[in-house]
Amino acid sequence: MSTKDSSVTITELFNQGKEKLVGAGIPDAANDAFLLLSFVTKVTRSRFYAHPELTVSKDEERLYLRLISKRKDRIPLQHLTGECDFMGYTFYVNENVLIPRQDTEILAETALSFLRGSGSFRILDIGTGSGCILLSIIKFAEQYDLSVSGVAADISAGALDVAKKNAERLGISKDRVSFIESDLFSSINSSIDNKRPKAADEEKFDLIISNPPYIPTSDIDELQDEVRFYDPAIALDGGEDGLDFYRKIAAEAPDYLRESGELLLEIGFNQAKDVSAILKSDGFTDIVVKKDLAGLDRVVIAR
Repeated sequence: MSTKDSSVTITELFNQGKEKLVGAGIPDAANDAFLLLSFVTKVTRSRFYAHPELTVSKDEERLYLRLISKRKDRIPLQHLTGECDFMGYTFYVNENVLIPRQDTEILAETALSFLRGSGSFRILDIGTGSGCILLSIIKFAEQYDLSVSGVAADISAGALDVAKKNAERLGISKDRVSFIESDLFSSINSSIDNKRPKAADEEKFDLIISNPPYIPTSDIDELQDEVRFYDPAIALDGGEDGLDFYRKIAAEAPDYLRESGELLLEIGFNQAKDVSAILKSDGFTDIVVKKDLAGLDRVVIAR
């Protein structure tokens, strides 16, 4: 923060930003205004409240107001800062990936609960996006001295570039995670006979996790502008009833799971019954539904 060429204080600038966002009807306008201020000036909340008289440079003022203007246009905060927190880690995000949601942390936490108590696991993340789920699991596993490796698969090359960057940011070595451009399972194993994979046991996985697209096509236009205009449509659209990807995953996942392997899927709040029925029809057993912190169905677990 520089004070050489401006007399605008951080408090005055914050108030300007907040008022503009409130006027534009932005949810949680004050929080977004501060987070953008902190991003531009690097000022912490404690310093902001302790020294409201601090001034900003002209460059900081211009950048801040430019970002506020973009936020008014419903560009997501995370796209403006290029960052999003998930499971206590900060991930790089851009327009190629779904912005990580707090609800999805339940999927990562559930996966972690399966890993404790043994020393070696192999995980497949279908539709990895930013990589936040798989990479968080690997980082947490390190704290418990577990040997966890994973494959991050996505149909989008742009998403995989983001996931690779996040692996580098988190210091995850290449022997712990590999990245494959794949339409669901299509490129996971090249040994295919009559269109069915024939993977050796060591090539299979202890866990398959996925947060697939699950919004019914007709519901996408009803989503917040930040989601329907800026999250990639390919990461949202689950087909006519929102269940297309669950059907495909349930049909193919058994060929990639070890005998005692588990499948963990994030679901929409009203999809537990339908997804459970799909899994049962494809031979899965021990089907359990886990709720999120709001008490809504969020993860389906199946063997």
